[in-house]
Amino acid sequence: MRKFQEISALQNFLWQEQKAGKKIGFVPTMGALHEGHLSLVRIAKQENDIVVCSVFVNPTQFNNPEDLAKYPRTLEKDVQMLESVGCNVLFFPTETTMYPEKSTLQFHFGYLESVMEGKFRKGHFNGVALVVSKLFHIVQPHKAYFGQKDLQQFVIIRTLVQDLMFPLELVRCPIVREANGLAMSSRNQRLNLQEQETASHLYKVLKKAESMLMSHSVKQIQKAVKEYLLNIRGIELEYFEIADANTLQIIEDLSNFRGDVALCIAAYVSGVRLIDNLIIENFGKK
Repeated sequence: MRKFQEISALQNFLWQEQKAGKKIGFVPTMGALHEGHLSLVRIAKQENDIVVCSVFVNPTQFNNPEDLAKYPRTLEKDVQMLESVGCNVLFFPTETTMYPEKSTLQFHFGYLESVMEGKFRKGHFNGVALVVSKLFHIVQPHKAYFGQKDLQQFVIIRTLVQDLMFPLELVRCPIVREANGLAMSSRNQRLNLQEQETASHLYKVLKKAESMLMSHSVKQIQKAVKEYLLNIRGIELEYFEIADANTLQIIEDLSNFRGDVALCIAAYVSGVRLIDNLIIENFGKK
């Protein structure tokens, strides 16, 4: 695996590869890699000639300085994991490389800024859009791969790609889960085994909500989710929403909805913020 820390060296290498007609797949990450990230690399390898993975803990997308400070950084282990799945290129820039000067550029994504992650993490998506734009310009991939766990982030980046006309294809990849159902996340590394078992109730309550979709109202489902989690010690619910999976418009009445439904949840487990979601395709369609 080729490793680059400087932009010019990476671009010179990738330019030669593209000149030779090779397709570039890109997996942007913040490191602390797990099987979910590796699944993205595997999918990218199937669809491209060269796979680039970036590892960069982006400071501009953290609205909580303590969260940034505690974010796990495991570069040596990340390198070993990427090599194990045949990743071709690692880009691991420094903060100074990515932000030589403080950026004053501001992105705003309208409605998406007022719901779920946008509502509870002010400024988060501006930081995401800023760093992803930089990485897309640097790598210039043919395809870029993101996990479904960060569903709202994917919708934000899709909007970014469409509006700024980035010449690439976005690929949304399925959530990879632990045996107990817990969605794999770098933040899970901050939880001990007992806390991870507690966190698995997020998936369990999503499945409970899914089972209620056809026979209960949105308010009834939301009430059931809150009551379920109130009985689980160590979990503090931040939000649970039922939304259109494609636009993330909040659904208040399921009776007339036809399409893909997303059940989205965020909660704190022993002080660690986790998110998860389920997508139910073709809801209400016969």
